[in-house]
Amino acid sequence: MKGIFIGLQQGQMKKLPQISIFTEKVYAVVARIPRGSVLTYKEVARRAGYPGAARAVGNALNKNPDTKKVPCHRVVRSDGTPGGYARGTAKKRSILKKEGAVGRDGKIRLEHR
Repeated sequence: MKGIFIGLQQGQMKKLPQISIFTEKVYAVVARIPRGSVLTYKEVARRAGYPGAARAVGNALNKNPDTKKVPCHRVVRSDGTPGGYARGTAKKRSILKKEGAVGRDGKIRLEHR
């Protein structure tokens, strides 16, 4: 297992606690989700190389130490509902709406880019 690094102030780096290779791959997939887009937990698991591990993706994202670099709010359930979020599902929906991932009909757009 390897640690990951996050930037603090200019030039400073902080090593985070050890994370599994699975979690590292999940964070890498989620870090690439563009603003205004979402992926399902199932799709994140598939792209990370672990099809069938959607629930484990949720558990890994629940421990996300850096929501700016790993925008876990952009991962939703397959039925288009927000799913869990540390700051509450209403906040998750609000952020997604602000980013343009929620249509005029109020539904989260499930598109895979």
